[in-house]
Amino acid sequence: MLPLLFFSLLAVVLILERILFWQRILQQQTPVVRQVLDVYRRSTKLALQTLEQNVHLPIARIFLAALELDHAPPDDFRLALETAAQAEIPLLKRFNTVFDTIISVSPLLGLLGTVLGLIQSFAALRIGDISGTQGQNVSAGISEALISTASGLVVAIFTMLFANTFRGLYQRQIALIHEYGGQLELIHRRRYERREYPYAAAQTYAAAQTEEEN
Repeated sequence: MLPLLFFSLLAVVLILERILFWQRILQQQTPVVRQVLDVYRRSTKLALQTLEQNVHLPIARIFLAALELDHAPPDDFRLALETAAQAEIPLLKRFNTVFDTIISVSPLLGLLGTVLGLIQSFAALRIGDISGTQGQNVSAGISEALISTASGLVVAIFTMLFANTFRGLYQRQIALIHEYGGQLELIHRRRYERREYPYAAAQTYAAAQTEEEN
């Protein structure tokens, strides 16, 4: 029961941390992203300022990694987005391994406790004396031993419910990162094609000069 108590307390602490983490993201992310996409159409500087004010959000750090590149071509811009997104995945999946361990080990610990309790109960039973006080003690010992299995199952089921919820939020977050990243990349590509970046025209001129020399 002591290991089960430790696992139950650990699960509660980690679940509370994940709830606060996902609550902050769900409440703040969408307004920030919409503001950044709207501002970026007009000014890269304003978009960077908005992202820097919300750097605690994973999507803000992903966008910053791309927008901080100095006049990046579309391919480099996409690569920066993808690399930053991959770097944020461990944070989004944080504690998943711990949750899986608690879910797997808790029922086994409960079963182990029950088996040890049954061994102890039957060890105290004398052959031929299964009635009276001796029989009542054995019945009480078996009932007490089964509490261990029930406790292990409760801890595992409780943890599994929240772990699956967090996995669903993670998958949804990955989809949103791809969606919002695609929108940002599209805006960047359009600005690039309109030659809004000074070096884009310079690149075109340099390419034309090279072709003339050849």
